[in-house]
Amino acid sequence: MAIKNLHNHPFNEGTITKLEIFEAYTKEWLPVFVMSPYKHICMFDLFAGPGRDQNGVAGSPIRILQQVNGMLESIISRGKRVYVWLNEYDQNKFETLQNNCNQFINDNEALKNAIEKETVKLKYTRCDFAELFPEIITIIKRFPSLVFLDQNGIKFLSDQYFKELVTTSTVDFLYYVSSSYFFRFGERPEFSMNVQIDMQRAKENPYKFIHRSLLEQFREKLPADSNMKLYPFSIKKGANVYGIIFGASHPLAVDKFLNVAWKKNTINGEANFDIDEDMTKSQLLIFEDKKPTKIEAFAALLREKILNQELRTNEDVYLFTLDQGHIPTHASDVLKQMKKEGLIDYAEKSPLVNYEQVYKNNRIISFQVMKK
Repeated sequence: MAIKNLHNHPFNEGTITKLEIFEAYTKEWLPVFVMSPYKHICMFDLFAGPGRDQNGVAGSPIRILQQVNGMLESIISRGKRVYVWLNEYDQNKFETLQNNCNQFINDNEALKNAIEKETVKLKYTRCDFAELFPEIITIIKRFPSLVFLDQNGIKFLSDQYFKELVTTSTVDFLYYVSSSYFFRFGERPEFSMNVQIDMQRAKENPYKFIHRSLLEQFREKLPADSNMKLYPFSIKKGANVYGIIFGASHPLAVDKFLNVAWKKNTINGEANFDIDEDMTKSQLLIFEDKKPTKIEAFAALLREKILNQELRTNEDVYLFTLDQGHIPTHASDVLKQMKKEGLIDYAEKSPLVNYEQVYKNNRIISFQVMKK
């Protein structure tokens, strides 16, 4: 069952949200590996589309090239090789993709020179994903890779591809999924033969939570020895709900994605709408108890675990915060308030709950629970 052709019309608000998240994460991801010891860096857009919409708004391929172009000075000075692979199966879209990308390259002389010198290697293919994947996965397993997957039919979300991706150690992926199609057609044979999802369970919650519900089941598919972490971002387009599945195994990658997501929506960091109705919860109700917002619920849980000494160090708190889908500043705010209240103490001026202090600077501090 194919998804309708989204490129016959200008990008709508939901598609723009998806593209902005893709680009924002690319902007965070690329410098990390340009500054790393790795010599080769790979970026894959496997359902690339034509590169722009009818109004000339940039799609994911152009946005990838924009970020590479912006990092060229560092890429060249550090002797890196950036490999960009754009795949589009549709013949008309493929030709348009090449024209749009070539135009962008010709308009940016430094990028054009980098491609001619193979500092940036740009590859176009017009292949069926099923045939292309075995070749790509061998590259992904060897080099740090960023993979964009824009669902263009349910078979491309097959368990076999998912399991291959989540067992790699240096890949980050953003998978755009038509969650509404699962809700409507998930019990049909063409779905169940590719993706094993308990649709009865997925439908136990209101429809707006369908992407979150699917993500929970995908998490359960992760191998026991996998370090891969998965996070959702739901996107509402009219009456339909779509979403991004982000996957990465390194805490810094998770940290950067969550920062992108929370910048996109400071209320919940998980959707382009108020999915948990936190705006209503933030208003005091006269005749019933106030329900906590997502941030308030996290703060209460974190306080409890620190006071129970389940979390003892800044590293413990940092990893717990990421697992809960929150950003380090949320945890820092809680710890600072607990210290102010005399509930805990720590030696530093700051609780040091961030990647740089925990892993880069190896500054591990303990949180002492004060006796009442």
